[in-house]
Amino acid sequence: LPLKSYIYLHIHYHQMMMTDSNGNRLIMIYLTLLCLFCGSSIAWSPSPKLKTSSSVLSLEASSSSDASNRRGFLQQGAGLILTGATVLGTPNLVAAEEPVETAATAVEKDIEVYFGCGCFWHVQHEFVEAERKILGRSDSQLTARAGYAGGKAGAGKDGKVCYHNALNVGDYGSLGHAEVVRLQIPPSSFPAFAKEYFELFNEKGYRPDQFGDVGLEYRNLVGFPGGVTSPYAKELIKVSQETGDKLDFAKGKGDDPDRRALCFVMDTADFPFYVGEQYHQFHDGFNWGENYPNSYNNLASQLSKANVLGESKCPNGLIGVGALGL
Repeated sequence: LPLKSYIYLHIHYHQMMMTDSNGNRLIMIYLTLLCLFCGSSIAWSPSPKLKTSSSVLSLEASSSSDASNRRGFLQQGAGLILTGATVLGTPNLVAAEEPVETAATAVEKDIEVYFGCGCFWHVQHEFVEAERKILGRSDSQLTARAGYAGGKAGAGKDGKVCYHNALNVGDYGSLGHAEVVRLQIPPSSFPAFAKEYFELFNEKGYRPDQFGDVGLEYRNLVGFPGGVTSPYAKELIKVSQETGDKLDFAKGKGDDPDRRALCFVMDTADFPFYVGEQYHQFHDGFNWGENYPNSYNNLASQLSKANVLGESKCPNGLIGVGALGL
């Protein structure tokens, strides 16, 4: 068999065989084939260094002068990955990195995000429609929930965060929280949901109830894992610019004020979401005549019966009526 280079192997019989961590014997003919591929004369050490932390092995080059046209070559039959050219040196056999799971093969794990933009009734409806449109979710799969987030105090002394009530139990405004809508979505869909959020604002950065509901309970905020240090923050800014650049952004520190066209970015680890009372879920909008179909309103009881709505142990409204905040 003609070779570009003479290969001289001074190895005893027992050195002609290697065993990987799975007990598979790798015959030295694989090394010969790699020599053919490299096309250069190689002097082999009788005892190559072997790390067995993985069953997949790779060749580490002693020189990388011509590695670029060989990198990534997969010798599947031998279970070897060529990670560089070997030129006049003694290669070391080292454990290869575990295969990286790609977006095409991985099943994304949902992240929790929330959006605040005035009263949460209308906002929840818009994000329910977004879940259906963007993710194709059915009624039972919907994750949009009205609730509270953004206060320094977290929960009250009794562990509750509640809407205004006569007993003053865990009042969300007193705790510094804003009304928000929580979602659980695949990370790759975050830009699409951010777009839905920015479309709630007009060209001046006014939210729908800008001159109605005011105060820190109605401020603009977005929460996601990592806050301003997260890659989602960059995606948020990018989508904002693409949709008219209506808002400015600031790092949320908790108990933040209500400012027109200013959105606070929260870290969900520091400022978690607290689910709102059932009577607030899938409610009609805040504007006069903004009524949604009964099929939408009835989602609250349907999801509650299925034990997926989320439970709030707060008083049932201001005076116990459980409607319109009363």
